Amino acid sequence: MFASARAIRNILKPLQNATKLRTNAQEVRHIQDVRSQQSPSNRQLVGQTKDLEPPDPNSTPSDLDAPPEFGQREAHVPTFNLAAHVNNSNTLQQLLSLGVDLHSIERRKGLGQFVLELEFDKNVKPVLTFLVDQGVSPSDFGQIISKNPLLFKVDLDVLQTRVEYLKSKNFTDEARSRILTQNPYWLMFSTRRVDRRLGFFQKEFRLSGSELRLLATREPNVITYSMESIRKSIFTLREEMGFDGKELSHLVVKKPRLMMIPPDDLVERFSYVHNTMGLSHSAILQNPELLASREFRLRERHEFLQLLGRAQYDPKKDLYVAPKTIVLGNNFYFVRNVAKSDTQTFDLFLKTR
Repeated sequence: MFASARAIRNILKPLQNATKLRTNAQEVRHIQDVRSQQSPSNRQLVGQTKDLEPPDPNSTPSDLDAPPEFGQREAHVPTFNLAAHVNNSNTLQQLLSLGVDLHSIERRKGLGQFVLELEFDKNVKPVLTFLVDQGVSPSDFGQIISKNPLLFKVDLDVLQTRVEYLKSKNFTDEARSRILTQNPYWLMFSTRRVDRRLGFFQKEFRLSGSELRLLATREPNVITYSMESIRKSIFTLREEMGFDGKELSHLVVKKPRLMMIPPDDLVERFSYVHNTMGLSHSAILQNPELLASREFRLRERHEFLQLLGRAQYDPKKDLYVAPKTIVLGNNFYFVRNVAKSDTQTFDLFLKTR
């Protein structure tokens, strides 16, 4: 028998005020400690030190997320304001009608001026026609251009060559459309560079051609992601978590985004799922979504299920809860469909935990 919602609320209510007082006191002490220990000059030095870190001697141009000319987002308010030119620019007006986020573009060094100098009929329209021919929906143009306006800098023949490469590797029409929509940077990479990336994943995990295509289509961004970061995450999955070669291949094909998650985050999530929730390696392989979810979300939902007496992840026992359902949907979906409770009880639980 698991506790009723009313009984749980009666247990939690007396804790709510005490929790608030304890939290306020902790926040005050934390602010006082920070102010006393970190002067403005110290904070500035931390930022400067990060900027002065030497480059990795093992990195190569092929290890970068994207070519250098993609531009970096500026943290400060941009000095180049595209909005001021909209009334006098047909190109900007057309881009806005497509749903392009001009502010996102102008925050990256040099891209504002580049976009302003484009002629819609000459530079933009041919590329959009090309994308439609590849099965890309016009409703996705805004997202694609906002992410990578430098697509208009690449010659159409080069773009076609890069698509033909995907065809030669037996990527279906649907797969190619998904790749170009989900990762607009893919077309900035030469066919040789993409071929090296695909070859790395195939060799590293001993994948068949169909498995490799599935990996690339499920998460197109992983193919153009930083290879240094990917290697670190692979090392963590293999050496620190203990997945063997066959298990690792299954894991990355089913959830390739795991290779894009920082190693520290992966370890934290694995530790909670394996040690606290009690899931075996085999169970994690069947539910890789757990490792792709933030640890605090796992903790909140698992502890709530524990409070209800429903934290049961063994399919051979009563009241079984499929592990992957813990991270599905928003809180309302979780509370109603997984925890079989109500939002009032869950909200009270969150305030008192």
